[in-house]
Amino acid sequence: MDLGLQDKVVFISGASGGIGRALAQCFAAEGARVALHGHRQWEKLTEWLSQQAWSDRAMTVRADVTVAREMDSALRSVEKRWGRVDVCVANAGICGPSEVPLVDIDEERVREVVDVNLLGAVWTARAFLKALVRSGPRQDGEGAVLLFTGSTAGRFGERGHADYASSKAALVGLMMTLKNEIVDIDPYARVNLVEPGWTMTEMVREHLSSPEKLTGVVQTMPLRQLARAQDIARTVVFLASPLAARHVSGQVVTVAGGMEGRVLWQTDQVDAAEVLRRLDEGG
Repeated sequence: MDLGLQDKVVFISGASGGIGRALAQCFAAEGARVALHGHRQWEKLTEWLSQQAWSDRAMTVRADVTVAREMDSALRSVEKRWGRVDVCVANAGICGPSEVPLVDIDEERVREVVDVNLLGAVWTARAFLKALVRSGPRQDGEGAVLLFTGSTAGRFGERGHADYASSKAALVGLMMTLKNEIVDIDPYARVNLVEPGWTMTEMVREHLSSPEKLTGVVQTMPLRQLARAQDIARTVVFLASPLAARHVSGQVVTVAGGMEGRVLWQTDQVDAAEVLRRLDEGG
């Protein structure tokens, strides 16, 4: 199916992580030109990009998402190369490495997580909207697209991660506001949010290292499996499509195996080895 993304310019923040790299690969597979943002892992991201067959249609950009002027500069550098930015995926995010109840949590950790996850998304979105003002809408009437990567932690909460859960929950309000503001710049532009559940990335793999933890997570899903980064990326690409999702805006699309905030399966009904086997399948 042609998703209409050929030669569209896509900016992806936080492209050095598992979901970020999957986003890059999925957009590139659709023929898009991709600008991959990194900060602390920028060198590794650039090295990874050099090994991709589609690297001639890509570039890397280094910036700190918590610094507004750096994000403005990052978007301008993409415009300098390709003239405009059609799609922006505000994907950069971090999570505290350990479970700490709010009563004991360190102020520095809270500020860092909120600064990256929420304010980083704000500055990324603002830089994109400013770029859209400079370029104006596309002449073909295919509207610009702004997408946020949220989390089911923002809906159900996450014990020991109040900082992360609250920062992701706030993205819903940001998305709902901007889907009304962006049309003042581009009348057919759209804003949506993808809400991943437990997705097996490098950051998550260590947390789910034991069968007990893995079983505990899957117990809340009717689909007894975890998401792969590609599952999230393909949903984002669908929402970015001016053909497949041209009338979808202001929506939260959850990719979490039907997750509910309650236990659906007993421990003996979840096979941790089978969950891991399905993750290793191709596709």
